[in-house]
Amino acid sequence: MMLIMSGSVLLLLAFPAVISEVVDFSKCSEFFFEGKSPVIPGILENSTPQNDRYKTICQKFNDSYRFTTLFDTTKKIPIFSAYKFTAAAKTPRLRDGWMIEPQLELLKDEMGVPYENQAIDEDYYYNKCNVGRGHLFPSCHSPDKVFAQSTFTLTNTVPQKESFNSGSWNRMEIETKDLMGKYCVDEMDQNKVLAHVLTGAVPGNNKLNERVNIPSFMWMTFCCYNNSSQSWISQAYWAPNEDENKADNITIAVRSLQELQEFLSTKWVKITQLFENNCAKNRNMYNPMKARSKIREIIKLRAQCRRLALTERRNLAHRCLAASGDTSGYVPIQRQSPRLRSLRPPKD
Repeated sequence: MMLIMSGSVLLLLAFPAVISEVVDFSKCSEFFFEGKSPVIPGILENSTPQNDRYKTICQKFNDSYRFTTLFDTTKKIPIFSAYKFTAAAKTPRLRDGWMIEPQLELLKDEMGVPYENQAIDEDYYYNKCNVGRGHLFPSCHSPDKVFAQSTFTLTNTVPQKESFNSGSWNRMEIETKDLMGKYCVDEMDQNKVLAHVLTGAVPGNNKLNERVNIPSFMWMTFCCYNNSSQSWISQAYWAPNEDENKADNITIAVRSLQELQEFLSTKWVKITQLFENNCAKNRNMYNPMKARSKIREIIKLRAQCRRLALTERRNLAHRCLAASGDTSGYVPIQRQSPRLRSLRPPKD
């Protein structure tokens, strides 16, 4: 770790910095499902940014890659961070300060602002927007203290409404932590927990400190092998980055991966796919949970058809009896045809 300051090369000596690598995502593809990053036409394709404003960061801490981030240097916020959930950290939330990424800046000899491409801690001081530093890769999803420390970089945070961050968003992070820890496993070793996670932000129309974009929405989705259904599953969430009333106890609805992709395509840019093959190694694979559900649906429909057929036949028999002058309304079994008798429910 090194120290940086603000203003010029000299100013790059007072802020703690994480020495990551602004390189092609292929160097840290392990954090993406099937090793493939999201496909966002015009922004990110084949793990490579399609515009100079976007930077792909392999987030390195203590000489190891911890997660990845697609960063927008114009908006000065991350578009998404991708990580592997393998266990929840049992350490308390850390307060060791926030790091920046020096490789995003062009160092100059003359005085100037060396952090023109990213936020710094001071951007959040005494702000009137009611926002704080909102993690994309949350420290509570980290497997240990070192991973938790690595998440405290401003390239992994966005200006997030304080009440939203500590309210519904926090409850969602805890809920998904519990869900993934209980139901997501490594397909190759089902004694291990594993889920691939993407958390991102949709840029908004307002700025913090006249510099840093304040997102309009935040979203999260995960893909994993489910130990109950023995199949690949995904789940998604999103919510507006707005102030919340604590008394309302707002919860964020569970959505499908497809719904999230459609939402982002409407609110932001066209999303081709967030997970390779939309979170399935073989999209035509047998899914026992879906299969059982389909079988139950078919059985129910067949039962409804049988009941409908029996009712129609009995109504017809009633009409025939009425036409013959019999107004009792009773259809004795001997007056029914053999086929109608065969549809009569058996006695218990």
